[in-house]
This record gives sequence, structure tokens and C-alpha cells, in this order.
Amino acid sequence: MKQILKKNMHQSTLDEAKKRLFNGQLVIFPTETVYGIGANANDKDAIKSIYEIKKRPTSNPLICHFANIEDIERNFILKDKDYELAKAFWPGPLTLILEKKINSKISPLTSNNQKFVGCRIPNNEIALSLLLKLDFPLAAPSANISTRTSVTSITDLDSNLKKIFHIDGGSSVLGLESTVIQTTNNGCKILRLGSLTIEEIKNKFFNYIIEIEKSKISPGNQLKHYSPNKPIRINVNYIKKNEALLNFGKNQLISNIKDMNLSVEENLIEASYNFYNYLNILDNSECSGIAVAPIPNSGLGETINDRLKRASYKNE
Repeated sequence: MKQILKKNMHQSTLDEAKKRLFNGQLVIFPTETVYGIGANANDKDAIKSIYEIKKRPTSNPLICHFANIEDIERNFILKDKDYELAKAFWPGPLTLILEKKINSKISPLTSNNQKFVGCRIPNNEIALSLLLKLDFPLAAPSANISTRTSVTSITDLDSNLKKIFHIDGGSSVLGLESTVIQTTNNGCKILRLGSLTIEEIKNKFFNYIIEIEKSKISPGNQLKHYSPNKPIRINVNYIKKNEALLNFGKNQLISNIKDMNLSVEENLIEASYNFYNYLNILDNSECSGIAVAPIPNSGLGETINDRLKRASYKNE
């Protein structure tokens, strides 16, 4: 699904974003997955400021965003299966883990000094228009405070992040982060579940051997991540007093505070689109915590459940 550039998105807004990025500042911009907070990927000081304002550990790498595959080829080594996946799913919610070329100018800080970096081409007209104006890629994690929920609209930005120059592109059309993949000789490894499902990959490449693996070269794999401020319980069959409810499908669950249904018709695409927005709305309600109804663990449901598991993780 491709988002169309708003008629009122004047070139002056993109020019202002370009100027700020060129001067080492940060810009928040929309993508089809979630909003990103971007900096010049070649500028180590700008990259440092991303980690600082997000309170993000430098061990959690960043994804670099490009306007086209030619710009990626100048910086990275792509293998045959990288090209296969890129042709099938770019622009789109696919992040490929690629090996940097020796002459790449991309700051080592984007990847915690590792030679492998996550790269993607977003399927969002505003993001692509901005990238085409630049002569450098954008290192851009999600526009949230580290471990907190991602945002799919400007209204859900943390108050500190709203001070940063931002481009309002409306609601993100997918609502979940990109899928992070590293190719292998026989297929690929899923390093982070995302908006691109395993089923979609198998439908295109039925002969691929697909594994799921955790890796430090991929962002978004902390045990505690994607969390609202309020405590969260998942896979519930009852609601405690003063808990808000994040529901799914038709059931007898009800909250005395507030409830929102990701999809009454049990449509996982609709649920993904609503996920972070509804979670943020409930988090800002007068509830003592958030209870989440069971969600099928297939397709996009597998990604939603991954996020919920991390959101509900309790540090010992």
C-alpha cells in the first residue's frame, strides 16, 4: 500500500527538513510502518544525539533508510538472495542486514561498530521525497523513548520529542515496524518479526528455508521493549477492576474504565494498523493497567504477540 504525498505538504517543509539534517539536527518523519526519528547516517555526532534523546543504548543498532537500491549498493554488499527479497518487497517494510563496504561513509555508531547494518527503502511518499533530496541516507529508529511504544501518528509523540522538527504525514498505513532479515545460502533468518510476515515471504519464495533467530545486529530485540507506561497483562480471560481493555474479536470481556477493540472482525491487518494507537490511548486513560485479550499467533498476529510479550516483560 502506497501513501500519497499530501497536497498541503509544501516543498518548503521538506526543504526545511533537508537543511536541518544537513546541519546535523534530527527530523521526525512518517513511514508506512511507524514514525522515525532521522539523522544523517554519515554524521557520528548526529547519530549520538539520536541515542541521547531516545535514551537508547548504543548496543541497540539503527536502521538506515535509502531512496533507492543504487544508494544501498554504493555502501553495502548485496548477495543474490538480498536482491531477490529487495525486488519483491522494496519499497516496503523489509529491513535487510547487509555487510558494509570498506569505503562506506556510514558511521559505525549506527551499528555499534559492527560491519553489518540494517537497510531499507520505505514505502511512504513523504519519506521517499525527503530521502531523494539528500545526498546521504537517514539512520532512523522509531520516534519514541527507548523501551516505550512506537508511534503511528504525530499526536502520540512523547512531549520531549515533539520539540524536534517533525513532518506530519497522518497515520502510518501498516502500524508495525519493519521485518528484519538476514539472508542465508538456503533462504533467510528473521531477526525481528514485523509488518512483512513469514507467510508473505513463503508465498513468493516457497523453496526458502526460513528460520527465526535473535541477534545483536538487529534492533528491537530487548526483553523489555514497546512498553506503555501502565502495567500490561496479556492473553487475559478476565478484567481486573480499573484495568483498561485492549480487545480482539467478539467476546464477553469488558472494562469499567475504557475498552478498545483492535478488530471486532478479527482482521489482523486492521489490528496491526490500530495496535500502537489504541495502546497509547489506553495508556493515557485513567486506568491502573491494561489487559489484552488473546490474539491468534499467526501472520501479523505473531508480530503483535511478540510486541505484547516484550511490553509485558517484568524485570527481576
